[in-house]
Amino acid sequence: MKIGITCYPTYGGSGVIATELGKALALRGHEVHFISYSLPFRLTKYVENIFFHEVETSTYPLFEFPLYSLALASKMIEVAEFEKLDLLHVHYAIPHATSAYLAKQIVKNKKLKITTTLHGTDITLVGLEPSFLPLVKFSIEQSDGVTAVSRFLKEKTLTNYSIEKDIEVIPNFVDTDFFKRTSIDDCAFRKHIAPNGEKILVHTSNFRPIKRVTDAIRVFDIVQKEVPSKLLLVGDGPDRSECERLVRELNLTESVKFLGKQEGLVEILSSSDIFLIPSQSESFGLAALEAMSCGLPVVSSSVGGLPELVKHNECGFIAEIGDVERMAKYTLDLLTNEKKYDIFSQNARQRTLTHFDKSIVVPMYEDHYKQILNS
Repeated sequence: MKIGITCYPTYGGSGVIATELGKALALRGHEVHFISYSLPFRLTKYVENIFFHEVETSTYPLFEFPLYSLALASKMIEVAEFEKLDLLHVHYAIPHATSAYLAKQIVKNKKLKITTTLHGTDITLVGLEPSFLPLVKFSIEQSDGVTAVSRFLKEKTLTNYSIEKDIEVIPNFVDTDFFKRTSIDDCAFRKHIAPNGEKILVHTSNFRPIKRVTDAIRVFDIVQKEVPSKLLLVGDGPDRSECERLVRELNLTESVKFLGKQEGLVEILSSSDIFLIPSQSESFGLAALEAMSCGLPVVSSSVGGLPELVKHNECGFIAEIGDVERMAKYTLDLLTNEKKYDIFSQNARQRTLTHFDKSIVVPMYEDHYKQILNS
């Protein structure tokens, strides 16, 4: 198949999954064309059968704001016709699905199909704004196929937008051969962060308010009073300054390390003991999945698709949003019980292997493509 993929190329779960899907499809013999305003950040090296097409926006002074949606549609038309694409797979409903619909109306190849993957805030937050809701509803209904990354997101979409169209649940996935724990004994990074054998808690996100990173810090504050430990905060975003202020206020500057955006996640996760994800909204929780693949038990909030990923009292624990005391209690339970920790660690890795490995999920996308191409 010849597949066009459009996603946001920056840090974020939707861009990660779209890029990893494209790479996996290319390795399976498909021709993949990424169409976006910059190279996806996970597309770091040459892969045969993968091509990138940059969307250029007009700088004409009449246009006060860049017309990205129209520029994207125009580039989709160009690539679809010149490369003879079979389908466009767009990640995130707006503006990508809208641009794809417009491209499909104009392109000469009337057999071109569109499938839209819903990832989260495009449905639960941005799309619910009155100015966007009709557009999101229309774009979803006009797609030839629609997938969602969790049952939670599927139900939210059907309810919030009164959509009768069938939505297939295809979960996020991870390369378990890449995301696997390296030997802690030989890990120089862990020895540097925790030279006295402290336990290490970790959180990764884009530091948006809905990630509630300050809750992770408050959980850690309780934990470190009982068990010598360190907290690693990976990522960057609008709430970082507030988090740094809270760390100073709690006198935790020596124990909390802000690592910023990092590509070497496997070493960081392999060096850690517990993954914290206290989000207010999380349609799936890709960061938690990557941690589980490295054998980390997860302590999370009970929102969105997280309960579909983290099995409570098996590979992690789930608490109500904002209940930092209970999250801390769960964390301490694992850190002070080595036998229980080992069982949870093994369960986390095993759940990833049996439910979310790319060898299981990528064929689900291939079957989805075949279904809509034959419809």
